[in-house]
Amino acid sequence: MSVLEIVILLPILAALAVLFGAPARAASVGATLANLVIVLALSWQYAAKGSTGLAFTQAREVLANPAISFSVGADGVSLILALLTAIVMFAAVWQIQDRPAIFYVASLLIGGGALGAFLTTDVFFIYAFHELALIPTFLMIALHGHAEPIERKKVAWKATVYLGVGSLVLLAGLVWLVVEFSGGRDLTFDLEALRAQAKLTPLPVEKQGVIFFVLLLGFGTLVSLFPFHSWAAPAYATAPTPVAMLHAGVLKKFGLYGLLRIALPLLPQGANVPWVQNALLLMLLGNILVMGLVTIRASRLDDTLANSSVMHMGYIFLALAAGSEIALKGAVLLMFAHGVSIALLFALSGKMRNQLGTLEYSKLGGLASHAPAFTVLFAFGAFASIGLPGLSNFAGEAMVFAGSFTTFSGTLTNLHWTVILALWGVVMSAVYMLRAYRHIFHGSATTGLFMSDPALPQRLPLILMAATLLLTGCCPWLLLNLLKGALAAS
Repeated sequence: MSVLEIVILLPILAALAVLFGAPARAASVGATLANLVIVLALSWQYAAKGSTGLAFTQAREVLANPAISFSVGADGVSLILALLTAIVMFAAVWQIQDRPAIFYVASLLIGGGALGAFLTTDVFFIYAFHELALIPTFLMIALHGHAEPIERKKVAWKATVYLGVGSLVLLAGLVWLVVEFSGGRDLTFDLEALRAQAKLTPLPVEKQGVIFFVLLLGFGTLVSLFPFHSWAAPAYATAPTPVAMLHAGVLKKFGLYGLLRIALPLLPQGANVPWVQNALLLMLLGNILVMGLVTIRASRLDDTLANSSVMHMGYIFLALAAGSEIALKGAVLLMFAHGVSIALLFALSGKMRNQLGTLEYSKLGGLASHAPAFTVLFAFGAFASIGLPGLSNFAGEAMVFAGSFTTFSGTLTNLHWTVILALWGVVMSAVYMLRAYRHIFHGSATTGLFMSDPALPQRLPLILMAATLLLTGCCPWLLLNLLKGALAAS
């Protein structure tokens, strides 16, 4: 059995074991910790060898025609997102206390589904694993969300409808690709075979644009691309803390990963078709500017974090629109950084809700004097979200902005004007995050609410995520070394 198969199946098997009566916490923490160690070792091995293509490959045939196989393989992009998944899944499982076993099962299935989507190389299984991860997300919001039963069911149904429609649009685009690039009557879902065929006989540019746009709508809805975003913020704010950490931090990256690994390689000119690029630029500006203003108006911490998560996706879509190598590598760094920082912030907001019973700014204040460790950890997540130099979001955002100007020849294009407008998003991020920090930790609470620092064992995963933001922010080459040859300029 391939080591990547072990990484994918371990959390899923642990979830089944918990369902059949195994000790929930021991099985879940053990499986996620083992996965984290394995993925770290694989990443170190891949970087040490200077690998540039797929590694750790294994294929098991499922069907001959259409050709479907349970095939696994990882390059730098896959390993970075697998590492993100392993870190957040371990932290999410560790955070669960005094909750039913279903919390562990759901977290393991979401994490296992994400790992399967990132580490398989067959389009059928990439899609199927993502759908597997969505099911427990919907159920946990409806059954255990932070709202009254009627409201949380409404939020769950809204997310189900949006993501269900997005998945159907995505499925149509993927099937269209398979039919176009299989060659002859024998269909294949093998991504590497499809990419080889795309290089050999590329589609006409206009057809590439149409298929790319269909995939953009499908993948984009899963990522909360404006204007298909309204499901996301209520879902993250309502979801139980481990689910919010995993969906906003990890599973949301699936749509971006699909565009990077499927749409761009198979349709290299699709994003450059003028009407497609202009539509993408308008939509990503909606994410950054409109959602930035919405976030500034938020009166609760969970709403701030949820809307902020939607907003920051605009920067990654900007990298996809730019298409340069430095911008795309910046996008991967930013996906990792955003995933860790938003998971850290949701974990901290969950602890705050458990102790204080509210996340409304008007009722909070002065927590820094009671919970100094909590205050410092929150600062890491908040300042990373702003893009403070020295934390990992900064390197990703700087590369995206710089990579968007690699084709600048003295005349500002629509892309360049979009970058200039998008820079205001950095200002908005500073406004709403510093506002949140001031409301929560400075001054004094009019209601007299206060909280204490989490016990040291409960701080460990929080410290792990904060240290990851600092380490990869000061040493972004640790991740960039995994991306040698993984992304090419369009």
